[in-house]
Amino acid sequence: MKGLLQRVRGARVDVEGATVGAIDQGLLVLVGIEPQDTRASADKLLHKLLNYRVFSDADGKMNLSLTDVGGGLLLVSQFTLAADTRSGMRPSFSKAAPPALGAELFDYLLEKAKTSHRTVASGQFGADMQVHLINDGPVTFLLET
Repeated sequence: MKGLLQRVRGARVDVEGATVGAIDQGLLVLVGIEPQDTRASADKLLHKLLNYRVFSDADGKMNLSLTDVGGGLLLVSQFTLAADTRSGMRPSFSKAAPPALGAELFDYLLEKAKTSHRTVASGQFGADMQVHLINDGPVTFLLET
């Protein structure tokens, strides 16, 4: 499972002109799910997302986690993160999880996040989404489990 996290000052996801998820300061995470991923993969990714130290402390060093700062978590499913881009000029999506598995694991991750963290929002699985963000830093990391 892959999580492309971006530290944001604010972010939102729109579907068909309506906002379906939004946060203020926190993390926007694009989630890529692969066929070998399991609920254990989701648990590991969520632990990292909540505890990865990407926010600045009083000395300006990245020593604080999302949990420490109480920021929002916006999860957005993005199967293109699992693309194979090693050859040719067109991505292959053979490494992405089938839609049923992707939906199951994304929903699992989202529900676990909601029980583990105060402010959690999400996009809509499988929808054509428009993601708006104010990247803070910019600070972006690719986490893999």
